[in-house]
Amino acid sequence: MTDVVSRERNQGKNQLRVGRLVKAHGLKGALKLELYTDNPERRFVPGAEFTLQVPEASPWHGKTVTVRDYRVMNGNSVVFFQGVDDRTAAESLVRAILWIDQDAAEIDVEDNAWFDHQLVGLDVVRDEVVVGRVVRVDHLPAQDLLIVKTGDQEIMVPFVEAIVPTVDIAAGRLVVTPPAGLFEELPDADDVPAADDDAATADAPE
Repeated sequence: MTDVVSRERNQGKNQLRVGRLVKAHGLKGALKLELYTDNPERRFVPGAEFTLQVPEASPWHGKTVTVRDYRVMNGNSVVFFQGVDDRTAAESLVRAILWIDQDAAEIDVEDNAWFDHQLVGLDVVRDEVVVGRVVRVDHLPAQDLLIVKTGDQEIMVPFVEAIVPTVDIAAGRLVVTPPAGLFEELPDADDVPAADDDAATADAPE
């Protein structure tokens, strides 16, 4: 899993995106949690405080939440927050993204965590050829996207290990192994001659 750190979400503080609240669970304020961190037991300790990323119209806009309890129930991560004591309150937090303040020393020792500004400007390398450059990082609920400028186009590259296996800040580059069609248009089916058609043509009498 790849974590992206932002300096911009909370008045210049370093913050790490650690999860998204996906569904109210039960009647006592619990919420199922989609994890964006490899260390949930360390992140979601009682008393941990999170900044909320929610729409401006949300009653939670500009507020924080504090963990009351964290559990794994039937294979699902479930979190309880102070002051969120019933299902109605929990449902008002669904789809909120959780960010936690970090100090630089802690982030430096965490695997697979980078600041946005460290990623922007990196060369994007595919098969040892530079195919573009990272121009920004978009934080979406499901995942982070690297926006890669290649020629006159901007390509959205999911920032997951399967597609971005290597980030080398010191070398100023990252390596991508994208699926077919991400960086180039796939040929239409009509443009590719069928093998059977070629064989039939070759066998046809003069």
